[in-house]
Amino acid sequence: MIDPREPAAEPRDGARPAQPQPGLWVVATPIGHLGDLSPRAREILERADIVLCEDTRVTGRMLERLGIRRPLESYHEHNAPRVRPRILARLKEGASVALVSDAGTPGISDPGYRLVREAREAGIPVRAVPGPSAVIAALSVAGLPTDRFLFAGFLPARRTARRRVLEELGAVRATLVFYEAPHRIGETLRDVLEVLGDREAAIARELTKLHEEVRTGRVSELLARIEAEGPPKGEMVLLVGPPGERERPSEEDVAAALDEALASLSVRDAAAEIARRFGISRREAYRLALERARARKG
Repeated sequence: MIDPREPAAEPRDGARPAQPQPGLWVVATPIGHLGDLSPRAREILERADIVLCEDTRVTGRMLERLGIRRPLESYHEHNAPRVRPRILARLKEGASVALVSDAGTPGISDPGYRLVREAREAGIPVRAVPGPSAVIAALSVAGLPTDRFLFAGFLPARRTARRRVLEELGAVRATLVFYEAPHRIGETLRDVLEVLGDREAAIARELTKLHEEVRTGRVSELLARIEAEGPPKGEMVLLVGPPGERERPSEEDVAAALDEALASLSVRDAAAEIARRFGISRREAYRLALERARARKG
């Protein structure tokens, strides 16, 4: 969302921009600093027949600060099936529609992609007006590898489902990028530590706003700081670096480590310890730990 402390833009002099060509315009808007809105994005927003947005209050405030008045219509995950046919009908009639999200680039973790897909299937022109994106902004300042990355949106709120998703992503040799809520960041970091290991990571919050902050370090270090200080406030992006290069451990090394761990830990805890130590998946580690535990009893 726009930082309310940013000064409103001054109205521009001169001729008004030409009417946008008919079609769907996917317009990126600021993630915080109002100055990040591109001149082209502003021109589209000033002249589109409809501005389609997640929350008319949020987008309305932004347009008001820009001195722009256009018809607004809400389009979000709860009303999208009902609104989409009406918007497609307007587009087929030759309307110009600007699709925006509350902040950043539309279609990233919102239902915008469905409208884009159906518009393209109907032969309606779809044009990008690129600009701010919290994912790309966070990657650009975190200092983690960017040659390969995977954006995974929001992790599940429930711990079991969250850990399952993390385990599925464990072998991906790329920087993992998530959106996360402040009240869940501690729980998520604990699961990342247990499932993926103590990787390099970063928390980027309030990007482009007055209180922008990027915390970097090992997952354990970020978790320790949050446990000591409490969860940071504001919108945040969590980045987790790719797994380190490790040689495949020998069966003998894993078996010996499991025997040592099982002497004092449960099967589940021993598996977690082995997964972290040798960089193997928790599922594989649990299977091996269960086999060793049965062999020890036999």
